[in-house]
Amino acid sequence: MKEGAAINEAAFVAFVDHAVPEVYHYLLRRVGDVPLAEDLTSETVLGAIDASRRQGLVEGWSVAWLIGIARHKLVDHWRRQSREERKLTAVAGDLIDVAWDHPIEPGRAAEVLAQLNPSQRSALVLRYYDGLPVAQVAEIIGRSVAATENLLARSRRAFRTLYELEDGDDA
Repeated sequence: MKEGAAINEAAFVAFVDHAVPEVYHYLLRRVGDVPLAEDLTSETVLGAIDASRRQGLVEGWSVAWLIGIARHKLVDHWRRQSREERKLTAVAGDLIDVAWDHPIEPGRAAEVLAQLNPSQRSALVLRYYDGLPVAQVAEIIGRSVAATENLLARSRRAFRTLYELEDGDDA
């Protein structure tokens, strides 16, 4: 078959109905989170449709083939998650003075960022997470460079205060 051939939709739907429970359980055992396993299962089915079209597969799918796609979706998820955690750790590290001797936990950093007001959060994320220069952050949020520098300074202080407050709650 050539690329872009039409798949047998009825056969594919029957195959998916049969295979999806196995794929879902495969993913659920690895992630331990029902909504995430459901999302990854959906991504897997969409990936299978795309692969079938690209490869010209009109029938002959297997559960092993679908689980192979699921495995790739899972690895992609873990890579995205790892990047997010590294970036959040970097953001939190940049936000905290070097003299601050508390370890930065990516999950807590994300929680603290979520507590900030939208302008503080967006300024911090654009500056430290996305690594944009202050001038570009200012342009994106529609403020002057000086106003953005002030916003960033206030936002860093607010982040530190909330992070330390939560740290005190844990003790």
